[in-house]
Amino acid sequence: MTNFTKEDVLKSVKENNIKSIHLWFVDIMGLLKYFVISPNELNGAFLEGMGFDGSSINGFCRIDSSDLVAKPDSSTFTLVPSHSNQYFGRMFCDIFNPDGTPFAGDSRYILKKNLEKASKLGYKCYVGPELEYFYFKNSQGTEVLDEGEYFDLPPLDMGSDLREDTILNLERMGIPVEYSHHEVAPSQHEIDLRYQEALPMADAAVTYRQTVKEIAMKHGVYATFMPKPIFGMNGSGMHVHQSLFIGNKNAFFEATDNYGLSDVGKSYIAGLLKHAPEMSAIVCQWVNSYKRLVPGYEAPAYIAWARRNRSCLVRVPMYKPGKEVATRCELRCPDPACNPYLAFAIMLSAGLKGIEEKYVLQEPIEEDIFAMSSEKLNNLNIKSMPGTLGEAVEIFSQSSLAKECVGDHIFHNFIDLKQKEWKEYCRHVTNWEQNRCLPIL
Repeated sequence: MTNFTKEDVLKSVKENNIKSIHLWFVDIMGLLKYFVISPNELNGAFLEGMGFDGSSINGFCRIDSSDLVAKPDSSTFTLVPSHSNQYFGRMFCDIFNPDGTPFAGDSRYILKKNLEKASKLGYKCYVGPELEYFYFKNSQGTEVLDEGEYFDLPPLDMGSDLREDTILNLERMGIPVEYSHHEVAPSQHEIDLRYQEALPMADAAVTYRQTVKEIAMKHGVYATFMPKPIFGMNGSGMHVHQSLFIGNKNAFFEATDNYGLSDVGKSYIAGLLKHAPEMSAIVCQWVNSYKRLVPGYEAPAYIAWARRNRSCLVRVPMYKPGKEVATRCELRCPDPACNPYLAFAIMLSAGLKGIEEKYVLQEPIEEDIFAMSSEKLNNLNIKSMPGTLGEAVEIFSQSSLAKECVGDHIFHNFIDLKQKEWKEYCRHVTNWEQNRCLPIL
């Protein structure tokens, strides 16, 4: 996030001869929405906002109370290269009711509220998501561009030029990239954004997804963040590294602890583990998300933590002397198709609940959970994540933590939208059913 003020934005638009400004926000599902204004309307947008029909946005408003106002956040201003090698301005918006109060269905506002709660306790929340995705020949199928594997070079990695073009555009927009590489599955890729505070990171994640897709389109291919597009191959995750800071001090670190974790860090992780089933509908929000959360493909299906074991839900990277600020936990179940604002909010809410109620963190599990028998899982009290969206939504609907985190508006609208998706999926006749049943029934 920049430190741009309204005056800075107006000056930059004039100096760079910008002809249009794109104003962005997301719906409840995290899908990007935008509209365009001219420089002449910019000052008015800052002062009064721009009105729009909220009833036309999924999960926002009823038709009888549909007026909403979008106000640009000057700190998110950036110049974006267009297809014609020109630039346009871009800002994220906060959504308000006509009376000037924050709109309860604005997920960016929900993240802000949870960050304010953390701030009152003395904490700043930092996150670092790892968003994976696939390149396909087009949007009509899953024909891959290459047969590359983890960390492969060109020509096995046919997406390297697309990634480099994407990184160049992200960095032009002020989004620092840590590194990128080919992932495990054919035509699967990852670009990691540099760790930062949760709100600008959520903005960056939305920008990242849009940039990946636009650069792919520019090169004549299709990019997707669908969690599990191909049967029998690894799905795409969004592992989220997270930590809390008090000033410049990492609140998760304790030098005298065997794991390098403070009591705050341990209770935060315990909160993530305890409330993981309640969070699942938010961080894994699509029917397809649960095709990824199965044993055997590096995606966590069981609720436990470890340091080196990647079959666990939460991993705590090993502490390195002199790198205390890097102490963090990594939640491995989210996927890149979630709403990052709500995802970061509910992770933080679960972690803070653990801190406030002093949850006790159990010992780590440093062996392959996928290879354990049911009896051993029971003996170690290792529980499973929800197996379907239907199960996840039912657990979410009973969660007081989730309702407090996202507020009544998003809580009820999210449940309604997801129940409809699940019922529609359950009624759908799939190719698998036809291929299996038609020849024998």
